[in-house]
Amino acid sequence: MLRTFPAVPAGDGVTRQVLSEAPELMVVAFTFEAGGEGALHSHPHVQSTYVHAGRFRFSLDGESFEVGPGDSFVIPSEAEHGCVCLEAGQLIDTFTPRRDDFL
Repeated sequence: MLRTFPAVPAGDGVTRQVLSEAPELMVVAFTFEAGGEGALHSHPHVQSTYVHAGRFRFSLDGESFEVGPGDSFVIPSEAEHGCVCLEAGQLIDTFTPRRDDFL
């Protein structure tokens, strides 16, 4: 069944839109203005992040790195992570299992 989810605010300069979901998997688009931040946090879900557009500085368990269009990486369960958007863009995140808090 096709279901459409609205884009919702997810912090200063950030919106979040669930693209698809099932109990085992969720795909979410995060759209950032330059300077927008994803605050440091952790969760039990494994997360895969793909940079669709823009440039970002990520922190992952105390290590810092920059990513741009076409880059992707995996964030393990319970790893502390966050980002700052250096150039406006969009991240496509996949979570397993689904993030029920986003529904």
